Amino acid sequence: MTADQPPVIEIRDLHKSFGSLEVLKGVSLAAPRGHTISMIGSSGSGKSTLLRCCNLLEDSQSGEILFEGEPIRWQGQGLARRPADRHQVTRIRTNLSMVFQQFNLWSHMTILQNVMEAPLTVLGRPRDEVEAAARGYLDKVGIGDKADAYPAQLSGGQQQRAAIARALCMEPKALLFDEPTSALDPELEQEVVRVIKDLAQEGRTMIIVTHDMRMAADVADHVVFLHQGKIEEEGPPEALFGSPKSERLKQFLSATVPA
Repeated sequence: MTADQPPVIEIRDLHKSFGSLEVLKGVSLAAPRGHTISMIGSSGSGKSTLLRCCNLLEDSQSGEILFEGEPIRWQGQGLARRPADRHQVTRIRTNLSMVFQQFNLWSHMTILQNVMEAPLTVLGRPRDEVEAAARGYLDKVGIGDKADAYPAQLSGGQQQRAAIARALCMEPKALLFDEPTSALDPELEQEVVRVIKDLAQEGRTMIIVTHDMRMAADVADHVVFLHQGKIEEEGPPEALFGSPKSERLKQFLSATVPA
């Protein structure tokens, strides 16, 4: 990362509350281009909320969010703070594709139609171009033969891979994953993990919220451990998993990493 190439996503001293409950208490992180950031922590630590703030699905109360060095413009203060420029929000969201825990595929559309819908309707790209790209991404995630099937005809792992193909078809600057494997049984989980590993090896910019410590260690350049709305510890995976410094992280890993 150089001075003329800022992080794709940068968060500075972000605070987020739901009413009187403060969920994020001054979090800062950066996702440089081509890097994968894994966020780990117990349920309720603020991981998913932070990810949703990155994509402006949640409004934060203070702090900065920058996309490729461009700060989000805000209006209002505290719980009344909102993005000031809806066009800016739309433009940034189209460059940040999110993959959710629940696959969120449209049940009445085929898998190919699901993958094509956003580039056609949001980006207005030519249908032939979008279909070729969509089929290519379905092949990439290993379900090219399911293009004409409907979501209900696919396993959970296949549906999540379709959701990843859908995210990729937007040609985003970064991918955001919110617990992409937690709704899957272990065998199907590995199908999705392999796809995410391949994307990391390609140099995709990604932020991944996960309970899968092995995936967090294998795919990430940088791991962030959130505890009670703050970053308790962060660093390269070999440091966090190999020699954690904080007692809370040691306790967390002893409970989540198989012996």
